[in-house]
Amino acid sequence: MAANGSGIDALGQFRLGHGLGEVGGAVNFTNSNEIMMLAGALILGLIYFGMKPRAMVPGRLQAVAEMLYDFIYTMCIEQIGEEGKRYFPFVFTLFSFILFGNLLGLFPYFFTFTSHIAVTGALALLVIVLVTGVALRAHGLHFFTYFFPAGVPKLLAPLIIPIEILSYLSRPISLSIRLFANMTAGHVMFEVFASFMIMLVGALGAFGYVLAVGPLVINIALMGFELLVAFLQAYVFAILTCIYLHDAVHLH
Repeated sequence: MAANGSGIDALGQFRLGHGLGEVGGAVNFTNSNEIMMLAGALILGLIYFGMKPRAMVPGRLQAVAEMLYDFIYTMCIEQIGEEGKRYFPFVFTLFSFILFGNLLGLFPYFFTFTSHIAVTGALALLVIVLVTGVALRAHGLHFFTYFFPAGVPKLLAPLIIPIEILSYLSRPISLSIRLFANMTAGHVMFEVFASFMIMLVGALGAFGYVLAVGPLVINIALMGFELLVAFLQAYVFAILTCIYLHDAVHLH
């Protein structure tokens, strides 16, 4: 319930449910896992059925698939360079997964898995592990010169190196918290204003319906804003991944 005798339970929507229950007697398949599977299926469906016609004049589904493909491909080339072609599948998958997770969470009775720090943290950790692996493979031990920029006096090494290491290690933290915080905040606002409408109607009767128009209008505006945030947060996550890959490939 959004509102009860003790107040508004705005965080109740983020609790994990049992979903399909235990799978194989060991793994608990939650509602978060269900929406992840659904997001993956929708992405695969969009790519497969969207690109299957291969029409010269694309239909709506093909146009969406091509636009999504071209958008991420262009981002990879512009941010990473020609080497970006190699990492395009990873960035495309990452962007699509986050985007569909954000969008699915806006539907009633669906779960926003990108509002859980465990999920966003795992994605961010995957990015930093990949970036570090790419850098080590491309540059070997020379990669560690990244933490002490050229031209800096060696006397400053005890100060610069720890700062650069902390900056590097903070990347997955900032990536995960940014996505988690934005998605959580938006859904909390939805819950709060929806609860206001229920409470006004319950407390004031017919007059409450009139006053409830205000929170309703705010929620409608929030829906438009959250659609923008859903795309923006997926874009920010993807473009920062490209920037980190650029640093790993070119060691700048």
